[in-house]
Amino acid sequence: MKQQVFSIAHANVAACQRAVLVAATVFMAACSTLGPTTIERDRTDYAGVIATTWKEQTLLNIVKLRYADAPVYLEISSVISSTAIQSQVSLSASWFSGLPADGTSQAIGASGLYTDRPTISYTPLSGERFSRYLLTPLSPAAIFSLIQAGYPVDRVLHLTTRAANGLYNRSASPSRLRAADPRFYAVLDALRRIQRSEKLGMRISQRAGADSELLLIDDARSQSLEDDRRLVREYLHLQRDENVLHLTFGSVQRSDTEVALLTRSMSEIFAEIAATLEAPPVHVQEGRANPEPALPVVSAWDAPLVRIHSSARQPSDAYAAVHYRDYWFWIDDRDMQSKSEFLFILVLLSLAETGVAPEVPVITIPAN
Repeated sequence: MKQQVFSIAHANVAACQRAVLVAATVFMAACSTLGPTTIERDRTDYAGVIATTWKEQTLLNIVKLRYADAPVYLEISSVISSTAIQSQVSLSASWFSGLPADGTSQAIGASGLYTDRPTISYTPLSGERFSRYLLTPLSPAAIFSLIQAGYPVDRVLHLTTRAANGLYNRSASPSRLRAADPRFYAVLDALRRIQRSEKLGMRISQRAGADSELLLIDDARSQSLEDDRRLVREYLHLQRDENVLHLTFGSVQRSDTEVALLTRSMSEIFAEIAATLEAPPVHVQEGRANPEPALPVVSAWDAPLVRIHSSARQPSDAYAAVHYRDYWFWIDDRDMQSKSEFLFILVLLSLAETGVAPEVPVITIPAN
């Protein structure tokens, strides 16, 4: 009888050992693929959240300008995800030579610990970087490089340019309130028709210490395109037969072979958009927000650059939405033109970030 009890106890211990070995094998197999699986999961998640918050931060700062509130910019300078996993498996067994009730026992145990410690660094935009990033006008060469890359010439110049060779764009900002010169819109329409015909050829060359050169390639084989080309040169006061033009910053050209662009800064672009957003009427009546500009709308170009709506309730179908002063401000996801303009503004933000890279905090990551 005693020998039988020992055999039963021994069999139970062997079964426990096999169960522990199987569990440990499965657990360690899962641990061996932890790194690749975190990349597959975290990279997409972090990229999605950063993109969403980038849109929301930009939209919120535009709304703040309408209320004469100070915009605040925080950039994510680094994202470091530290993952650690610990496991422990224990097995114990004891038996006696007496009856099973005398104290034969087995014990099996396992424990695991998973830790995810993301370290995210924020860099506030201030000082010299703030001035360069938001207050410095965009480079004319950079603007025409975007056009050369395929962006619509009319939308680019309409958004980024205050004046071209003395022809002024519309401004809804309270500090520069003015209607547009009709010839400016005519130039935009003509340039867009030329671009759609694939005849707007150009090449930008940047020389050290000199203005950029803009080489126009004329290949107008139709009368309509030739008329558009002549209109552009006439309104911008350019020589008819000169293709090599100097591209510079300014409102007035120095010669008839120069294209002088008075470009906007990112702060000016934000102010233009903020001036036409739909502020709650109660906020305008109480003097909390600036009123809408008193400018006539005589052309499709006079419409708001980006349509930003406001409502007391959270929108159900928004491309980007922020909550500010108990109201929701949002861009409709079905408004493709506003979405495209807002996306282009984000591209310009990246384009404006030039120069010396910002200093980021020194981070020490412990090895796991």
